[in-house]
Amino acid sequence: MSTRIAFLKGHGTENDFVIIPDPDNTVELAPATVAALCDRRAGIGGDGLLHVVRSAAHPEARHLADRAEWFMDYRNGDGSVAEMCGNGVRVFARYLQRAGHVGEGDVAVATRGGVKTVHIDKAESGGEITVGMGRALLPEGDVTVSVADRSWPARNVNMGNPHAVAFVADLSEAGNLYDPPPFSPAAAYPDGVNVEFVVDRGPRHVAMRVHERGSGETRSCGTGACAVAVAAARKDGVDPAVTGAPVTYTVDLPGGRLVITERPDGEIEMTGPAVIVAEGEITSEWLETVLA
Repeated sequence: MSTRIAFLKGHGTENDFVIIPDPDNTVELAPATVAALCDRRAGIGGDGLLHVVRSAAHPEARHLADRAEWFMDYRNGDGSVAEMCGNGVRVFARYLQRAGHVGEGDVAVATRGGVKTVHIDKAESGGEITVGMGRALLPEGDVTVSVADRSWPARNVNMGNPHAVAFVADLSEAGNLYDPPPFSPAAAYPDGVNVEFVVDRGPRHVAMRVHERGSGETRSCGTGACAVAVAAARKDGVDPAVTGAPVTYTVDLPGGRLVITERPDGEIEMTGPAVIVAEGEITSEWLETVLA
């Protein structure tokens, strides 16, 4: 590693991230390093880490370089690799704008869940950001999630990463969400799952809590909000593919509000804020001490 590593800190609806700009992919980010950086007491603190790399410089994204210059190499707070993070994509785009790599308008971002189209609104203080999240997959089969001695049926939704969406009477029924809620059958999610607990707040309006795989309960989850909107539309009988009309849900999370629209062709858009709050440098000496 170099003597000093630049970093920034950002959040989207209080889903927060350590940002490591590394265009040429020269910074080694082992899982233990990521976990140390995301530690809220001994490190910088974050639900995850956004490694900012040019697609052409990363072996997992070179095949996407002709479609997207930048690759979001996303890591969970425990250091594990993840396919996609909806709030993370918005913060990633805000960083690219701040660094002068992109301006207002559309930008393509490569992720392990595919290339996402991001639109940065024009505003003096930084407008909201809309992300084209692609289409949801709805694997067949019954899924159940549990907390303590209670269980609920859940909708299996894949947004490039796996989700189990359960509708409950009260969000307190989700418990503390420190640990992953058990689910069945195990074969439904061989690599673990993000679990959303949801309540209705009114017409096309829901609220949720989430346990994010590899991070625990977070203040917000963008892909989770999309999965919740898709599940709610099916529950409410307004599947856009059936009705022929787009449907929009307001999704309240502990950290703020996201607006999710699903179109008749299945394409999903997510709109919400993204904020950069700090920047600085990490010393390799600190990392060496922490990881010793």
